[in-house]
Amino acid sequence: MPLHLPLPVTAEDFLAENHLCSLTTLRPDGTPHVAPVRFTWDGEAGLARVMTTVTRQKARNVLAADGDRVAVCQSVGFRWITLEGSATVSTDPPRLVEGARRYTKRYWSAPPQLPGLAVIEIAVDRVMGMY
Repeated sequence: MPLHLPLPVTAEDFLAENHLCSLTTLRPDGTPHVAPVRFTWDGEAGLARVMTTVTRQKARNVLAADGDRVAVCQSVGFRWITLEGSATVSTDPPRLVEGARRYTKRYWSAPPQLPGLAVIEIAVDRVMGMY
């Protein structure tokens, strides 16, 4: 179930900043895979989105266990926030367009247009941090 409570303004502001983050998924053998990513936060939908390609390890991990939990973390100095939830991978054109639109707004440039473009959508149901 996605998080539907509004986050504090300080958390929303921090999530709007342009920073590199990390995404933790689980490999099929259960070991963690941590990758540097850029992500966007959609507070209204309770979704974090990561643009990637279907061939990347992070996407393959999510596809192997569709709906499993993942975590995306942003940290800068002593401020940090972790968003956790169940993840899915989509190549649906409207979802790709929305993911790319939000990515471009946050990071001031469009995501790379690579073959096999996909979006990992995380239905966030847990937030932790000091922001």
